Amino acid sequence: MTGPYPAPLAFHRAADVARMLRCSEWWVKEQARRRRIPYCWIGGGYLFTDEHVVEIVRIFEVRPIAAMPATTRRPHTIAASQDEQATTVVRLQARRPRRTRHADVPDATAA
Repeated sequence: MTGPYPAPLAFHRAADVARMLRCSEWWVKEQARRRRIPYCWIGGGYLFTDEHVVEIVRIFEVRPIAAMPATTRRPHTIAASQDEQATTVVRLQARRPRRTRHADVPDATAA
């Protein structure tokens, strides 16, 4: 078909994109579901164009950090002796298991 219409797009399924990116199909679908990556929703499924795949790679690309100037090292601090540490002791108490936190079960620890 010639004319003012653009060339037809080639769509890739999530499994194809996962194979291209060497990741799991679940990851691709999860990223699309959370709208972290571009996709098309046609016919009730995630479809990706070549441009989408390129953009996904750009989104997750990690660029090197510019060389940072060397900083002077901080001197090590000596840990405080036990006399200088706080002497307050906090007693921890375990919570009841979730399965026993129902309102119909009496709380044995709240006495």
